[in-house]
Amino acid sequence: MNIALIGYGRMGQLIEQIALKKGHTISVIINSSNNIEDQDFSNTDVAIDFSTPNSAYCNIQFILNLGIPVVSGTTAWLENLDDAKRLAKEKATGFLYASNFSIGVNLFFELNKKLSKLMQNQPEYKASIKEIHHIEKLDTPSGTALSLQSQIANTINIESERTENFPGTHIVNYDSEIDSISITHQAHNRNGFAQGAMIAAEWIIDKKGCFSMSDILKIN
Repeated sequence: MNIALIGYGRMGQLIEQIALKKGHTISVIINSSNNIEDQDFSNTDVAIDFSTPNSAYCNIQFILNLGIPVVSGTTAWLENLDDAKRLAKEKATGFLYASNFSIGVNLFFELNKKLSKLMQNQPEYKASIKEIHHIEKLDTPSGTALSLQSQIANTINIESERTENFPGTHIVNYDSEIDSISITHQAHNRNGFAQGAMIAAEWIIDKKGCFSMSDILKIN
């Protein structure tokens, strides 16, 4: 499989390592020093986007217009997400966006949905979310925290913390006067995110339409 890496920061470099170990080829690398319009994508089967919020939609739009499927993990550009989905359908190619590609996080999402439903009739519990990430993370709150928030019936606060060398932790709390209930996902490193993105890229080949990690994990 020939992969274009759109964004070559820590995630892009880690995905490259995993892809090469699995026998795939990196056909194109887009970073801050080159221009996506000047590259040759004729030998590309799929693009993996971990660029920046400011460039993500333009990059995705360019790749989809070539009829090449895109897997995107860039967050904080979602005002254009529906347009990207429409373009993927128009070009009869595949598009998969995830705020987090970790298998564990996507299972955590399902736990969060279930717990939220259980708590809907328990008004004495007040929900909150806390997320902790490395200081280089560009968006606050994280896309994962916003996904967790969207799954909970009531609008709740998100507390964001940035610290050195912290891959990512998300905590959903329900507090009452008599007790507390919490669910937590803690990433030990970035490998889970990169491996999940590779799984998504392998899965989306030859598929047409818009997908999520739930489709890959066969949830619901």
